[in-house]
Amino acid sequence: MTNKAEAQFNESMPIYLQLMERIKHDIISGLLEPGAKIDSVRDLAARFSVNPNTMQKALSELEREELLHAERTAGRFVTRNKLLIESIRYKEARSITEGFIKRMKSLGYSEEEIIEFLPYTFKEEE
Repeated sequence: MTNKAEAQFNESMPIYLQLMERIKHDIISGLLEPGAKIDSVRDLAARFSVNPNTMQKALSELEREELLHAERTAGRFVTRNKLLIESIRYKEARSITEGFIKRMKSLGYSEEEIIEFLPYTFKEEE
């Protein structure tokens, strides 16, 4: 999971929502595998330097979204539902792509120019 050095928060958004997004990202990116046990509320709260109640709220919301489930004495686990994880991953990718396209259009690029731009960007990464 994301380490303490990366636990900086945006003041314009509730912390529990930011925690949810970070944990969700770890799940959909594969950093946390389906069925993996996650750390305790106290350990996660310490890692992210937040109040345990804030962490509890984030985890409870992720349970409500069925990305996590609790087993009374064993702790919390990532869902084993790979279709759910892939669905959320796809929605996140769509959101990122749509945001990129909107920003490129705001710079004056047409759809055709955006499509032409992409191969050059990938070549620069190599």
